[in-house]
Amino acid sequence: MTGVPASAAGGSGATPVRGGKLGAAAVDQASLWNIANLLTMARLVLVPGFVVLLLHNGGYDPAWRSFAWAAFAVAMITDLFDGHLARTYNLVTDFGKIADPIADKAIMGAALICLSYLGDLPWWVTGVILFRELGITLMRFWVIRHGVIPASRGGKMKTLAQGTAVGMYVLALTGPLATLRFWVMAVAVVLTVVTGLDYVRQAVVLRRQGLAAERAASEAPQAASEKTGTVAEAAGARGSAEAER
Repeated sequence: MTGVPASAAGGSGATPVRGGKLGAAAVDQASLWNIANLLTMARLVLVPGFVVLLLHNGGYDPAWRSFAWAAFAVAMITDLFDGHLARTYNLVTDFGKIADPIADKAIMGAALICLSYLGDLPWWVTGVILFRELGITLMRFWVIRHGVIPASRGGKMKTLAQGTAVGMYVLALTGPLATLRFWVMAVAVVLTVVTGLDYVRQAVVLRRQGLAAERAASEAPQAASEKTGTVAEAAGARGSAEAER
């Protein structure tokens, strides 16, 4: 999942967000080997396996493409569950913050590139989606010192549409279902572009607000110092006037 949980990144003894769910068997949140990270690792391992299954026997064997679809579906499901578990049980680690978005983009990127390589999906569609995903990731790093851009409802719809469309293209569909997958992919591309532009807007606003806050924080001590100096000068002037009397 592209959203970063707001919980602390480790620290043993932290309590889960929903109290009492784990009880005494709570997972050590500082440990790399928690269930959320294991699901992320499994998704990373699935990427090369998915590619092998999809391209096996020339990439046009319906049976092998069904196996590839199963691997892709498992990857998408683990994408939902690892983020949910991390947020619910406070299982956030530095590894998870880095590996989770990499795993998301790796499986989607591998599917898009393979489908375009096989001629099932136009290269421009793959280019638009990958450019958006890479651009948003870089933009998040650009504004990360000012804050985190939260995952929007549109972004979640985009992810669902992309996953559904790519999954339909992985399967060897014909007839009306092949036509339907074209329109599902069209919706996914539109959502990809629209939500990408919205993220750009949010990033610009967040950066402006962050820079304004930094300027205000840096100017506050100077203003206070100038005010103190003015008060001191006024007090000195009054003291001199009284001494001359």
